Amino acid sequence: MTSDDLAKCLGTNPVVVRRSMGFLRQAGIVASDRGHAGGWRITADLSVVSLRQLHDALGEPALFAVGNRNELPECLVEQTVNAALDQSFAEAEALLLKRFGEITLADLAADFTLRHAARRNQRET
Repeated sequence: MTSDDLAKCLGTNPVVVRRSMGFLRQAGIVASDRGHAGGWRITADLSVVSLRQLHDALGEPALFAVGNRNELPECLVEQTVNAALDQSFAEAEALLLKRFGEITLADLAADFTLRHAARRNQRET
């Protein structure tokens, strides 16, 4: 698919897609072809690439939208809340990253195939 096509599917800007795909290319997961019939394609073995590898390749983006926004807040209340929650966030992140390592692109592709077939069957009935 082209960056423009992927951007439409994802509801984002093609520049964001190209940047992200560039990281995945550096990790050896995708390749791109130029020209009229060009675009991005997955080159890695789907049964080998995990969500953790994608996360790492994309620069380890934040997993949670909540958490410490300021490492050294001046507010004593914020300091207290951060101290109480730091360990919980660290444990939750470790657990999620562990699970990311267990899910491969082949797993996602198989689930997608089932969902796609089910949707097609619903439309035909």
